[in-house]
Amino acid sequence: MERKEIEQKYLWKIEDLYKTQEEFDADVKRAESLMDFSKYQGKLSDEKVMLEYFKLTDKVAMIIERLYVYAMMKVDTDTRDSSANKLLAIAEKLSVSFSSKIAFAVPEILALDKKMLNEIKDKKEFSEYSYSLKTLIDKKEHILSAEQEKILASLGEVTSTFKEIFSKIDNADLSVKPVKHRGKTYEISHGTYSVLLQNEDRALRKKAFKNYYDAYISVINTISSNYRGLVKKNVFYAKTRGYEDCLSMALKGEDVDKKVYLNLLNSVSKALPTLHKYVSIKKKTLGVNTMHMYDMYVPLVAGADLKMEYEDAYNYVIKALSPLGEKYADLLKTAYTDSWIDVKETTGKRSGAYSVSVYDCHPFVLLNYQKTTHDIFTIAHEMGHAIHSYFSNKNQPYPKADYRIFVAEVASTVNEVLLHRYMLSTVKDKALKKYVLSYFLEMIRTTLFRQTQFAEFEYVTHKTEFDGEPLTKDFLCKTYHDLNKKYYGKSVVSDDEIAYEWARIPHFYSAFYVYKYSTGIISALSIADRILTEGEPAVKDYFKFLSSGSSDGPVELLKIAGVDLTTKTPFEKAMNTFKNYLKEFENL
Repeated sequence: MERKEIEQKYLWKIEDLYKTQEEFDADVKRAESLMDFSKYQGKLSDEKVMLEYFKLTDKVAMIIERLYVYAMMKVDTDTRDSSANKLLAIAEKLSVSFSSKIAFAVPEILALDKKMLNEIKDKKEFSEYSYSLKTLIDKKEHILSAEQEKILASLGEVTSTFKEIFSKIDNADLSVKPVKHRGKTYEISHGTYSVLLQNEDRALRKKAFKNYYDAYISVINTISSNYRGLVKKNVFYAKTRGYEDCLSMALKGEDVDKKVYLNLLNSVSKALPTLHKYVSIKKKTLGVNTMHMYDMYVPLVAGADLKMEYEDAYNYVIKALSPLGEKYADLLKTAYTDSWIDVKETTGKRSGAYSVSVYDCHPFVLLNYQKTTHDIFTIAHEMGHAIHSYFSNKNQPYPKADYRIFVAEVASTVNEVLLHRYMLSTVKDKALKKYVLSYFLEMIRTTLFRQTQFAEFEYVTHKTEFDGEPLTKDFLCKTYHDLNKKYYGKSVVSDDEIAYEWARIPHFYSAFYVYKYSTGIISALSIADRILTEGEPAVKDYFKFLSSGSSDGPVELLKIAGVDLTTKTPFEKAMNTFKNYLKEFENL
């Protein structure tokens, strides 16, 4: 359908950001007029000047944030709209200009005496900036001289190309042969490949799997060299800045204790027998004598689905999230009645779903709702993001409102876990109950176990290069193949082609990122369990966490909600949850 054909109640109220084009244009001019930061350069050692600088950057950043989100939302509702794309280009240009004009500030602040910075951080007038100053101070010991920093900065344009090169190989140059099967030709793209792996025709899955990986094998020398270049870059920066390894450098930037990463790898390794059992049960359920990697994504239960109109699905989510109390339910109702959500799929609209927030406005959620169980979970997921942003923005000053990526998926996954528990307790149809269980088991497999496998691969590759051993093509493929065998066990054949899977993972070009998916679901499982068992005290703590933004380190903030990732407890709880769900599925 065209957007103009959709009822107003299914469209988000974008005019809550700007009612007219004139308002947008006025904010562009206002931001431009405020961006005179040169008067602060060389003067940030004066506390009053520093505070004034911080306040002005906040003011400009808030305007640009609103401009950018508005323009992005306009584009996403109709990507064909040239006027919307023009607005986005204006906002992006303004953002780049802002970043370049304030580039002097961080090096200048870091050049100040550490004792002085700590004293400033603890002063009442700097309370809104205490955490951002703390993170800067923590990096100070790894900052080099001004001249050396200038050299490193100039290298940035060269060392940032590895991700771009991979993207060009993966999206432009990669040639995957189409599959010819039973008189039909199937074109294979990244999107259609995942769909074909869920097809019930096993012969088709096998051909798609082989053709897809043959394409990566044909360019494996190039991808291997490019990936090694990325790792060598990370090693260079870690050693130059005096970190003990690349992992420490990455986690320092996120204010995350290294124990968290190592706890994840160790805990998941211990729990792998349960994953092996899951694979064994999947093999038995599929009824195959020999299971291959191209069988891993076939749904265990076919033909069972909750099909609801959007209104019914939204109300179903509200009921499922009732353990979070009336305040949370009222916010969900407000989001519905006040048009925070863009619901329907329309011509030219961006695919998928997301939540986005602006500090001094309510969040917005983009959906493309279809009558499937998956899309009911999507409602719960995106509203988790939205209400997390709502609480943080309402309770924190602007510099502390935007929560870290490390905790970004926690609230959304808590909602999914609560929805899943509600479904299990209310669904009567046996086939549908099996489907709901299998859906969640697969979610844990792909979000927790598979992402940890990726995290372990990154850990090994960076440690190897850091220790002076070269990352050859053969080493990379053998390492990944061995990890695949370790994670999935003997019930599935680790086909030769799967050794090349690492070569198609774009997240590897943002080093030590993928582990956050695993810690996110582990944290969410613990929080949801506590809410369901302890009730109001747990909900109260959870709301404090949702309201905390980035007022402290993400690992510390999770402790408010009862999750301490520096201990083994939440990891063990998550593994027990997977084990219990698997037992229930097996019994059914």
